Amino acid sequence: MDGNIFEKILGQDCLFVDRRAFDHAFEPTRLPHRGHEVESLVRNLVDALNGHIPSNMLLYGVPGSGKTVVTRFVLGQLLDKGEEMGQSVETYEINCRNVDTKYRVVQTIASKLGRRGDTPIPFTGWPTDRVLEELISRMDRAGGVHIIVLDEIDNLVSRAGDGLLYNLTSLNTSLRNSRCCIIGISNDLNFTQQLDPRVTSRLSQEDLVFHPYGAPEIQDILSERVNTGLREDVIEEGVLELCSALAAQEHGDARRALDLLRISVQKAEQRSQKTVDRRHVRLAQSQLEYDQVTPVLKTLPLHQKLLVLAIKLNEDNGMRNISTGETYRTYSDACMKISVEALTPRRISSLLNELDTLGIIMARNVSKGRGGRSKQVNSAIPKGVDAISIMGESEPLIAEAALGRYNLQSQL
Repeated sequence: MDGNIFEKILGQDCLFVDRRAFDHAFEPTRLPHRGHEVESLVRNLVDALNGHIPSNMLLYGVPGSGKTVVTRFVLGQLLDKGEEMGQSVETYEINCRNVDTKYRVVQTIASKLGRRGDTPIPFTGWPTDRVLEELISRMDRAGGVHIIVLDEIDNLVSRAGDGLLYNLTSLNTSLRNSRCCIIGISNDLNFTQQLDPRVTSRLSQEDLVFHPYGAPEIQDILSERVNTGLREDVIEEGVLELCSALAAQEHGDARRALDLLRISVQKAEQRSQKTVDRRHVRLAQSQLEYDQVTPVLKTLPLHQKLLVLAIKLNEDNGMRNISTGETYRTYSDACMKISVEALTPRRISSLLNELDTLGIIMARNVSKGRGGRSKQVNSAIPKGVDAISIMGESEPLIAEAALGRYNLQSQL
């Protein structure tokens, strides 16, 4: 092969002006259709500019509804105004899927407040109480108002309990020269039901719900990104409408729409085409569905595949919000048909949580009153993906189980 292998690609016309405009972490200068949410945050956090304690807040909404980007936008404006006024305001954003223990959250915040000469706080090894004391000391030394953002806070509480929230909501009783408030971001509207009443009482938060975007709203968001990130006249008529409609079907997820549009542009570039049309969107949709779900389905352990089979069989029979009991009954039947010993209900509950974390299913806890708590399960696999066939290709026992006849309950 003559020449450098990158020469041919480098010579192609690029349809992008700024690819960062399509990243999930991109912070736009305008936030279409989120004026009410911005206003609610501003009215609360303005207290920080007056040296007072803003109320704690919990932001709820489905993935891709703008919770994180709105929070970052408002906090960025708050920091700018605080610097202009000479008012000390500090903000900390913690993603609780990456930092998911009480120790690590406190250690991360305290480390951001560190100065030259401070003893470094190790990633592990100190008693948590000692790290908390160091955090309080450093906050008081810095003074002003400290705003702690815990993104995906429900994940932290489900993994590590609500002890951290109890400690953080108690900080103001120990701080002398500074104040602190908490902003929690969650996809689970029922998140606070997991908390101890004492924590709920101390939190005494303001709730702000981010409703899913509709297709016209997503289209406006895409138009903003197109103006920033693409060359003029690249997008043909109907492309933004199709991306928006497909994303609106996925619970109004703006990030899904951005991914669709970005990959559509890349598909056009790969074919050396000057414009993006609806065919490129369909290609991008197929790639997203295949790339995100298929490798996971193929590599699931046998019993998780059997669980997915049980859920899909019930959904194909018209069921929604499938109970764990019904899921377990169908799963047990499938195990019996292929002569595999079924796992215990407790172990199955744990496997359902793992599938939920992987994004294969959506499992939410519901209260049954005196009957305790249970899960309602729905598949999160895109409609265009034949999950049973994909699992059957990689695991013959699944293909065998799928051929059996099941006594399934219909939706009432």
